[in-house]
Amino acid sequence: MFEALRTIAADSPQAAVRLIERVESALMQIKEFPDSGRRVPEFPESPYREVVVPPYRLFYRRQVRGLIVVALWHEAQLPTDPASD
Repeated sequence: MFEALRTIAADSPQAAVRLIERVESALMQIKEFPDSGRRVPEFPESPYREVVVPPYRLFYRRQVRGLIVVALWHEAQLPTDPASD
């Protein structure tokens, strides 16, 4: 994610700020409503969920005390099973 932000910021600092704001908003949403993310379509039996923040997919799962973000993929990438990361 940080590399993507550097690349975006090199072209448009404002676009990088907007992406950060959208990711932060998504994180606040899943913090408040952990089941609001959808099941990962490629791995429907997995305990992981995802929130899409175009052009990224943020994978997470519930823990006893909150959430853990396990992966961030660009939408153009084919994800691997989040459990393998």
